[in-house]
Amino acid sequence: MAVMSTHHPLAFAFGILGNIISIMVYLAPMPTFFRIYRKKSTEGFQSLPYLVALFSSMLWLDYAMLKKDAFLLITINAFGCFIETVYIVLYIIYASKENRISTFRLVLSMNMGLFSFIILFTHFVMKDSVRVQVLGWICVAVSVSVFAAPLSIVAQVIKTRSVEFMPFNLSFFLTISAIMWFAYGLSTKDLCVALPNVLGFILGLLQMLLYAIYRKANKVIMEEKLQENLKTIVILSSEVQPQSNEDHAQKVIIINDDEKNNERILGTSNEHLQPNENAV
Repeated sequence: MAVMSTHHPLAFAFGILGNIISIMVYLAPMPTFFRIYRKKSTEGFQSLPYLVALFSSMLWLDYAMLKKDAFLLITINAFGCFIETVYIVLYIIYASKENRISTFRLVLSMNMGLFSFIILFTHFVMKDSVRVQVLGWICVAVSVSVFAAPLSIVAQVIKTRSVEFMPFNLSFFLTISAIMWFAYGLSTKDLCVALPNVLGFILGLLQMLLYAIYRKANKVIMEEKLQENLKTIVILSSEVQPQSNEDHAQKVIIINDDEKNNERILGTSNEHLQPNENAV
């Protein structure tokens, strides 16, 4: 994230671009949550990245309020708090009981408990002269966690060889956003802004690289599953056809047996009738 400064034209430009791209980053998971809403299930998705993102936005919002000329930081992080809260609420609604409980625990311990402790510590314990710096470095640590949180998804992609749970648009906008905020940090000489976005840029490139690798692997897996399904259909069809032929053969045998019985009955009747004709 970044802080707007009217004294730096380049910082203002990078701040505007950073806000626009960061909004795209925040909106990137919308297809994921639309899928969750449509299927009424969170499937293999995890809530941790969204909880950490909300926690980061809350801290950066407080940091912006302590800094001067930080209007753009206030707007983007206020939007971040809102949209991440919406995501988390949707996740809790459609998550399994176990995932719902774990999410509630994280909300209480991190987004409420730890955040309250940091606010109380920085506002009532730290001196005014160092308050912004201390809170800024806390934001740096949390921002690193935000960028590192998707590593669990990266591990899942490598394990399953599927990019289903790692949207490309999120990785792409995350990388571009990191570039914008890093440039802003350099323009304003704010290390608290520049440093975490170096890691964000590296991890964004890593995610896009994995997407390029496992997207093709995902297609191969889908083709293999399709071939297996076709084989299963062929096998089932070949198993059903002989059964129908056997049933047909049994029916023919039964009919033939019935015809033979009828012939025997007719033959017996003729034998009984023949002496009567001779008698006449």
